[in-house]
Amino acid sequence: MSVVPTLFGILNITEDSFSDGRRFLVPEAALAHARALSEAGADALDLGAASSNPEAMPVAPDIEIGRLAPVVRALKAAGTPVSIDSFSLPVQRWALREQVEFVNDIAGFPHAELYPELAASNARLIVMHSVQGGPSALRLAVSADEILDRVLRFFDARLAALEKAGVVRDRLIVDPGMGFFLGTVPEASYAVLRAIPVLKSAFGRPVLVSVSRKFFLRVLTGRTPGEAGAASLAAELFAVRMGADFIRTHDPGGLKDALTVTGVLDGTSPGA
Repeated sequence: MSVVPTLFGILNITEDSFSDGRRFLVPEAALAHARALSEAGADALDLGAASSNPEAMPVAPDIEIGRLAPVVRALKAAGTPVSIDSFSLPVQRWALREQVEFVNDIAGFPHAELYPELAASNARLIVMHSVQGGPSALRLAVSADEILDRVLRFFDARLAALEKAGVVRDRLIVDPGMGFFLGTVPEASYAVLRAIPVLKSAFGRPVLVSVSRKFFLRVLTGRTPGEAGAASLAAELFAVRMGADFIRTHDPGGLKDALTVTGVLDGTSPGA
C-alpha cells in the first residue's frame, strides 16, 4: 500500500442520518465527537447537517447553517481542517465565506451560478457522482456492467465545466459515489471500487472513497450499520490498495491502525 490516504472523519449533525442521526445535534456533543475523531487519527472532519439518505426529511438552509456554524468556528479556531458536506447552494456559499478547507457536494456542484465563487475561493472541491444526478430520494437500479461508463462520462463533463469556469484543476477531488449513490445493485459499488485505478488514470485527480457502513457492505455481511465496522474496514483497505487518496470514514482510528500494520507488513513504512 504505497498510498498514504488522507482520513476524513464523518461528523453528522443531523436528525436522521442512517447510522448516527440525532447523536450530535447539540454543539457540545458534536465538538466532543469531533475531538475524538481527530485524536483517533482523522486528518480533517467532514461535517454534514442535512442527511442524504432516501428517507431523510428536507432541512432548510438556515437550519443547516445554524447546526454547522458553532462547530465550524470552534474547529477552525483550533486549527482543525474542515470539510462541509452539503448540496444546498446557500450553505455552500456560507461555507466558502467561512473559508473552510473543503466543500463536499454529493450532487457534484451542478449550480453553474456558483462557479465564479468556487473559482475565487481557495477551498478544495470534492465533486461526487451519483446515478440520481443529485440529492434525490429515487432508488435506481444500475448494473455493474454500465456503472463505470456512467461515472466516467459524468466526470468528463463536470470537471470540464468547472475548469472552464476558472476552477483550478489542482483543487478538484473526485468521488465516484458508493452504495445507493451508485444504485440499488451492490455489485455496482464493487465494480467501481475495483476501477479506482481507471479513475485516477482518466482524470489525474485524487480519488475520495466513502464506503463506511454503506448498505452494499451490510447486504453482503448481514450486519446493521452499528455492526458494519469490520466490513467497512475491509472495503477501506481495499480502496487504499487500489489507490484511493482520501477515505471518508466513521472510524478513523481503526483505519489508521490497520494502515500502520499493513504498511509495516508490506514494507512500505518502518516498524515501531
